[in-house]
Amino acid sequence: MGRIAIIDYGVGNLKSVSNALRYIGCESIITADPQELERADGIILPGVGAFPDAVDKLRAAGLDQTVMMQGQKKPVLGICLGMQLLLERGEEVRPCAGLGVVRGVCAKIPTREKLPHIGWNTLTFYHDSPLFRGLDQGASVYFVHSFSAQETDEAQVIATTDYGVPVTAAVQSGNFFGCQFHPEKSGETGLHILRNFAQLSRG
Repeated sequence: MGRIAIIDYGVGNLKSVSNALRYIGCESIITADPQELERADGIILPGVGAFPDAVDKLRAAGLDQTVMMQGQKKPVLGICLGMQLLLERGEEVRPCAGLGVVRGVCAKIPTREKLPHIGWNTLTFYHDSPLFRGLDQGASVYFVHSFSAQETDEAQVIATTDYGVPVTAAVQSGNFFGCQFHPEKSGETGLHILRNFAQLSRG
């Protein structure tokens, strides 16, 4: 396992991610320093809150371009809102551009079920992704969200869940990975996913 940098841009559940990485024996640092992100072997982009506020803060700190550049040479994992920021655009509160790493738009889940979608739900895996290596179909993880990735490229969707409608649960594009759920809150399954991510690092 290498050293993982958790990006601090003012909107994230940083401590729980850091604690989960410590539990699996992976060194991590919470930082907004581009030099630290350069030195890291992998990067996690967390996020809690609204899409436009988060992307504005990321850009104001100059970290959007840093994330894009670092993702060309090392694994990057977006968690929850962090995954949504990887999309081309968001429609939460007001339309705005995302990082455009993954095709799609962040929009309200078109379900008759109660929103937000909170709690445990099962995953259906698609394609062969190293993020889910060693997990069985139907593994359960923890979600908290009202918006999801839509209008996606099927080739980039590596897992879905069902919440009255199919919901994109995870994506992958090159070195960029995204989980709509919270692996740091998903028990042993989530820790397994974080171990897989950590093992992708060159360290």
